[in-house]
Amino acid sequence: MSEGSHLNRRAVMKTGIAGLAAVSVSGCGQSGARPLLSSDTHPSDYPTVEAVRFMGRRLSELTDGRISIRIYAGGQLGSERDTLEITTFGGLDLNRVNLAPLNAIEPMTLIPSLPFLFSSTEHMRQSLDGAPGDVILKSLEPHNLIGLCFYDSGERSFYNTKQPILTPDDMQGMKIRVQNSDLYVAMIRALGADATPMPLGEVYQSLVQGVIDGAENNWPSYESGRHFEAAPYYSLTRHVMAPEILVMSLSRWRKLSDADKDLVVQAARESVPVMRELWDARVAGARERLLEAGIESNEVNDLTEFQTLMEPVWERFVVTPDQQSLVSQIQAIGDELGTAS
Repeated sequence: MSEGSHLNRRAVMKTGIAGLAAVSVSGCGQSGARPLLSSDTHPSDYPTVEAVRFMGRRLSELTDGRISIRIYAGGQLGSERDTLEITTFGGLDLNRVNLAPLNAIEPMTLIPSLPFLFSSTEHMRQSLDGAPGDVILKSLEPHNLIGLCFYDSGERSFYNTKQPILTPDDMQGMKIRVQNSDLYVAMIRALGADATPMPLGEVYQSLVQGVIDGAENNWPSYESGRHFEAAPYYSLTRHVMAPEILVMSLSRWRKLSDADKDLVVQAARESVPVMRELWDARVAGARERLLEAGIESNEVNDLTEFQTLMEPVWERFVVTPDQQSLVSQIQAIGDELGTAS
């Protein structure tokens, strides 16, 4: 696709979203304030969408109806990369995105995606709810984004068509689908497998046709994409627990009063436990249904070999003093949790 085509598509998207804003203003009633426009590629019943929906209700309560949120879910406004760009320009007010499209613009967002950084979901949640999470959220402001909060994206594990994975040797030569991310590609290659970037929607057919041997994802995605039908071996490496993030456009943020900024942050933070409760229930349900369907799940009791192979990957992507400091903070939280247990 030519650069001109990209520019035309962006122009069309900006015009379309500006139209949505105009419609919202015309229907905003006596308050005179249009709803905050929010985008999510997940479907309407997904935990992140429900969490932002809760945030909107809470904001309306806190502001006596002055501020509310209008959600466009299911990718109605385009891909995450497209809507993120529009958000930085101020065409969208809120956006729930994966960390991957942010990795290209802000190095600090790479840290939560590091393989085997988090020892558990509790470790991940405590880190992102605390000082390390605040550092990452604040790093987005120079990119015209305000980081509001983190949502879970689950524990990612490997699944394939051939055999259980107990050690990296079991992955040698396998063709493993990954997201289009340099970090994920480096991770798979370090484990001795062949990294194959492709869109999520192509994974099922590629597994069936033998184009790839496996992939990696969380329980709900393994189920919803029907990948288990072709790749019944699910090995619980839990190698990545990268979160998703809710951002706000800096231009819209600056139009809020200081009091309203505080209320937006408050409502966003209050939406996090709502999302997590829904997510945990979704994971438990998917796991139960998949085991009943006959998939073969196995724990990987010793992750030492996997972790050792990640050392050069970390060296490649953790390069600045700020990144190294953030890693140390997160590891210290893990150490505290380990001592407490």
